[in-house]
This record gives sequence, C-alpha cells and structure tokens, in this order.
Amino acid sequence: MVQSVLLTGAAGRVGEAILADLADVHEWRLLDRDPPTGEQPGEFVVADITDEEAVREAMDGIDVVIHLAGDPRPEAPWDSVLTNNIDGTQTVFEAAVDAGVETVVFASSNHAVGAYETDERTPEMYRADDDYLLDGTELPRPGNLYGVSKAAGESLGRYYHDEYGLSVACVRIGNLTEGHPPIDYERGQAMWLSYHDCAHLFDRCIRADYGYEIVYGISDNDRKYYSIDRAREVLGYEPQDNSAEHD
Repeated sequence: MVQSVLLTGAAGRVGEAILADLADVHEWRLLDRDPPTGEQPGEFVVADITDEEAVREAMDGIDVVIHLAGDPRPEAPWDSVLTNNIDGTQTVFEAAVDAGVETVVFASSNHAVGAYETDERTPEMYRADDDYLLDGTELPRPGNLYGVSKAAGESLGRYYHDEYGLSVACVRIGNLTEGHPPIDYERGQAMWLSYHDCAHLFDRCIRADYGYEIVYGISDNDRKYYSIDRAREVLGYEPQDNSAEHD
C-alpha cells in the first residue's frame, strides 16, 4: 500500500539510501535545511527541524514520518544535540500527534548503546559464535553526547506512543556504507548496513503494524554484535546482504 511519507533530513546519507530504492514506491514530502541539488521525488521543503511552524505545515496530509534530521556528528557538543536532536525530535513527535499522523520512524543510532562495547569484550564480541547480542531490550548506554540525544529520542517515542497511541519504531542504525562494508574495520563490518537493506528496513517500518519498537539496523552479517531477530519478527525485515561476502 502506498503511503504519504514525510522524510526529514532527506539530503543526508540515510535519506539517500532510502530514496535510492523507494523513490517510486511511496508519496514523498522531503524536508531538509539545505536545498536539493538535483531532481527529487515529490515536494521538497527547505526548513530547519527547529522551525516548529514549518515542521507543522510539512505534516499536513502525512501518514508516516521518517525522522532522520539532526546533528549527526558523534563529537557534537551539547548545545547542538540539545537543540537539533532532542528539541527537534520533540517538535516532530508533537507535530505528528497534532496532525493525526499514524506512525513515526525515528532514526536512532548504535551510539545509543556504544558504551556496552567495553575493553573486556574486544575483540571476541564480533565473532560469529558469540551469543551475547544486544537485542533492543537492554537499557541505553551511550558513549557520547550524540548517543545521549538518540537515547532521549527513543524515550520521547515511548512517551508519545504511551500517551497518544502513536506507532513508533526506533531504528538503531549501524554502519551504513554504499557498495561494500568498511575495509579493515572489524567493528564496522559487524554492524554494516547496506544501502539496499537500509531502504528495505525503513520500507518495512512504513508498512508494518506495531506499537513501540526498538530494532537494530544492520545487514545479515555473519559477525554481529546486534540482533536483528526483532526486526524480522515484528517488521518482516528480510536483509539480503552480508559483510562476510566481501571479505
């Protein structure tokens, strides 16, 4: 079923991956603070995520919001993550509820749980036979302020689901690269997310029926530190790529 989707942060890398496969699949309204550099599917809204009025106007007639916008820097300072990632995300959730949007898909990050990767677990935690996998039921454990902002976004999603009945999927995105996994970087290979699998996962977030979910956004890599079982079970995620095939 075709959905009307608002994609915030559309000009970023995750937005690029989503639109590469799904441009003709749904009806898109794209929002980014930078104007487009080429032809885009659907309407393009040039606005900052902190502009409450613009965000509310962009919600009109929308079924699903995919919220990617924010400061993506792992080393981002507190004033930026507070304004862009936390306040901006709350603005999106509030506007979605007021507009009658049914579903918000929040782009969380592996940085929300980065501090679980302690020195004691390296390098064994990236082995295929390791049965210690984070599965989304664990508490957030951010390793930087960017991760703190993503954990806050997940909590905002929980609140707006519980309080207003909004369907919310929080996708803890791994290492998204186009074409092949990171070379000579074992951690990046273990949490690799291909462009194709990224688009498929977000398409399943658009289409599936759920309440509140936290899932991991990685491909079906032989070596994993994150489980994709919940994404398979609840969303119908069927990743096709595996970093081991590029060794």
